Amino acid sequence: MADQSFDVIVIGAGPGGYVAAIRASQLGLKVAIIERENLGGICLNWGCIPTKAMLRSAEVFHLMHRAKEFGLSATGISYDLPAVVARSRAVAKQLSSGIGHLMKKNKVTVFMGAATLPAKGTVTVKTDKGTETLTAKSIILATGARARELPGLEADGDLVWSYRHALVASRMPKKLLVIGSGAIGIEFASFFNTLGSDTTVVEVMDRILPVEDAEISAFAKKAFTKQGMKIIEKATVKKLDRKPGVGVTAHIEKDGKTETMEFDTVISAVGIVGNVEDLGLEALGVKVDRTHVITDEYCRTGVDGLYAIGDIAGAPWLAHKASHEGVMVAELIAGGHPHPIKPNSIAGCTYCYPQVASVGLTEEKAKAAGHQVKVGHFPFIGNGKAIAMGEAEGMVKTIFDAKTGELLGAHMIGAEVTEMIQGYIVGRTLETTEAELMETVFPHPTMSEMMHEAVLDAYGRVLHI
Repeated sequence: MADQSFDVIVIGAGPGGYVAAIRASQLGLKVAIIERENLGGICLNWGCIPTKAMLRSAEVFHLMHRAKEFGLSATGISYDLPAVVARSRAVAKQLSSGIGHLMKKNKVTVFMGAATLPAKGTVTVKTDKGTETLTAKSIILATGARARELPGLEADGDLVWSYRHALVASRMPKKLLVIGSGAIGIEFASFFNTLGSDTTVVEVMDRILPVEDAEISAFAKKAFTKQGMKIIEKATVKKLDRKPGVGVTAHIEKDGKTETMEFDTVISAVGIVGNVEDLGLEALGVKVDRTHVITDEYCRTGVDGLYAIGDIAGAPWLAHKASHEGVMVAELIAGGHPHPIKPNSIAGCTYCYPQVASVGLTEEKAKAAGHQVKVGHFPFIGNGKAIAMGEAEGMVKTIFDAKTGELLGAHMIGAEVTEMIQGYIVGRTLETTEAELMETVFPHPTMSEMMHEAVLDAYGRVLHI
């Protein structure tokens, strides 16, 4: 096949890659994008989107059981797991197809196949029609990541599931073990627990959701336990004895003692590893540390014309971080002067029940960094809208620098906090202080009023609690 020349080649069509391609094309560059599986990457096809579709089904199921609280009547409530899964897959397919439309609209040439970099500025693509050789002055690596597998805990799709197996579950686990309590583990634990699975979560750290503020983690543990979930912290799953057609015996070590517990299904959610293999990175001189490409603040790899964005470039492993990096790199390649990403101003969201959202420093990290802090809290029970919605369980926490008034961090747990957190993100981006936030008029009645009250509380001015 004929060689093809481009200004920019993007390897990987996930939320980082396809956004980088769109922005580069908008800036007048000739762009190609390479994807070996599905347009939209893991996020749209096997991550962010389909999990939210399944969690929405669980949320509606939960609300149906609460019908009496709202003066309503609902009987014979049940679920159809294949239908739940089918809806989730349909949502993912719809959005993945939409990415194809966006590529055509923006005149981005799409190659479906596996890419390698045999030399600087050159990419070969193995497609089902053969091998093509592409060249470009600038190449963006956006190959993403995959589930980490620990020895003895590998997924088999039958008794032990990865996130992919869980998204196309063929049965509802009766007794489920989730290994890992990060966002992925807790979201699946919340989904299956809500639909009736007897769910146990094992976390190696001293608390669940370990990247969150300690108060939020404690609140979440209390809420999950109230829902019937079992939480085992500071524990390690040392071994899984698999009995086909029967179940799994998990050997769980805690405080130096090992206990065995029986489950019919296990979900392993112990982190991710970057997709850095078989690209030819080492030969080009790209530095890779623990499966992630080392970059500077502008996602430059140190190899002229080669950039790395998203999960392959390290934490935080979030789709919105990848997309923003894609825009930044495209603008840099086009000769612009974009601002580098500020990791502490990127929010993390977990869509369990109750939801968790945060941005910036935890109280512990703020103090460790030498800040004198002012901390505010406001509970959902003090908010009229939350009570009217029947969602009075939750909390908003704000952390300010006592000397400058800088908003160092904000942490929330409760209904719809993943939508509310954006207010604090904008505040941090605009470098606002407590004064501007306190003077902002929040509409009533809204959940967002709690954000205002949490700021007021940090300065001894809280009104409604």
